[in-house]
Amino acid sequence: MNTFARLFTRATAIVAFAVAGSAANAADLTTQDYVEIEQLYATYNHAIDSGDAEAWAATFTPDGSFNTRFTGKEGLMGFIKLWREKMNGANRRHWNSNLRITPSAEGANGTVMLMLLDVSTKPPSIASTGMYTDVLVKTPNGWRFKNRVVKGDAPPAAAAPAKP
Repeated sequence: MNTFARLFTRATAIVAFAVAGSAANAADLTTQDYVEIEQLYATYNHAIDSGDAEAWAATFTPDGSFNTRFTGKEGLMGFIKLWREKMNGANRRHWNSNLRITPSAEGANGTVMLMLLDVSTKPPSIASTGMYTDVLVKTPNGWRFKNRVVKGDAPPAAAAPAKP
């Protein structure tokens, strides 16, 4: 075999191993992992909507962060106090859809769409919409959010007044 053929064969083998390794990483999340992650998302929503700061903070790792501003158990619990007192959180309900979970080196990444309802109005009205982007890790206590960032959808631009 000439030198080019040997190099080509080795390069092909390296690519094949890399592809096989990627497939193995994608298979690292089991069906049980997906179920547990979905339950984490539900637990998060129930805890924030009921104002249970302890339960909400427990959905994060001990050093976890929400919107990079609220970090660690005390910081996360402080957010719930702010949410309830200043942001009318007692009258809000979180609805998530289109959850997408992908394996990552740390554990998993998640994205999910958010619709926040104001239940103080009759009928309930949409308070805001957006998307969460999450880094998830598996801990001895189950799956937890390591980092969670919510980005609200921008309101539509106001139409310019018609010119006479």
